[in-house]
Amino acid sequence: MVKTSSLGDVIHSLPALTDAARAIPDIKFDWVVEQSFAEVPSWHPAVDRVIPVAVRRWRKHPIQAWRSGEWAEFKQKVDHYAYDVVIDAQGLLKSAWLTRYAKGVRYGLDKASAREPIASRFYDRPIHVAKGQHAVERVRQLFSQALGYSLDGQLGEYSLSFQSKRQNSVVLLHGTTWASKHWPEYSWVELAGLLQEAGYSVKLPWGNDIEKSRAELIAGQSGAEVLPKMSLTGLAELLSNSAGCVSVDTGLGHLAAAVDTPTLALFGPTSSALTGFYGKNQQSLQSAFHCAPCMLRECKYQLPPGEFPPCFEELSAARAFQQFVAMQEEIDVSSGGVVA
Repeated sequence: MVKTSSLGDVIHSLPALTDAARAIPDIKFDWVVEQSFAEVPSWHPAVDRVIPVAVRRWRKHPIQAWRSGEWAEFKQKVDHYAYDVVIDAQGLLKSAWLTRYAKGVRYGLDKASAREPIASRFYDRPIHVAKGQHAVERVRQLFSQALGYSLDGQLGEYSLSFQSKRQNSVVLLHGTTWASKHWPEYSWVELAGLLQEAGYSVKLPWGNDIEKSRAELIAGQSGAEVLPKMSLTGLAELLSNSAGCVSVDTGLGHLAAAVDTPTLALFGPTSSALTGFYGKNQQSLQSAFHCAPCMLRECKYQLPPGEFPPCFEELSAARAFQQFVAMQEEIDVSSGGVVA
């Protein structure tokens, strides 16, 4: 299978592997994925080999990729076996191009279903999967048609191997790639304070210098804890052992869902219906601002420096805190509570 990026998209593919493993017990997958996300496929028991690529870097420096031997090494790995089935789970030209190097019948989304319709020309068996569904369900349907089994209508399962020992901590996932998806720092500060007053310890992970600076700003005004830089596996373990998580629309939020961490997601310009966090105990606050969800990386309003998209104004810290507490109380009633 080919699903190279982004982190959320990679995580969205995991339930399809669980479905396939239940329907075809001996099935094994080799997974082509971006180097930076190569930890994720290795967590699933149905994955045999992880074949990393660096398409983003190779496109910027093609000569260097050729001279270094990385491109040749990738082709050698993906050409090693004759596969029963090759599935492009991404539906982009870059992912469809990569399927050309694998021996086997190629499946992918047809031109009416793929994000980039030209990708469908690379497949031997294009498959129609209706748009307007959650991304996880679309991948599950693609796999079920390609591999010839039926879905039972139940919620998909990630089937990851992390053991949960819930502690009385909450992780705040404040970093995201789109400028328009950032919740205001003052809201994070207020939320961190409310959570600590309620008895939780608050953890702030980060992945780059900008996120580290934001975490330090939030911690400096709230008393929350800034964590050291962590691998994806380390973050998965942190999340799986936390009482809950509050997150903007970011790949790590999908990781929280994959390890069954109760998570409250904050959606402004993007759609919780299409790419919301998928799994047990996942709730969303979706902005009702008149132009949300706009699906724009940059807010169309001319915002002064330091101001945030107006679609987040109604998603206040007090409202997020109230819904998070209500979610925790529901979990208490249904499962006997979170281990402190």
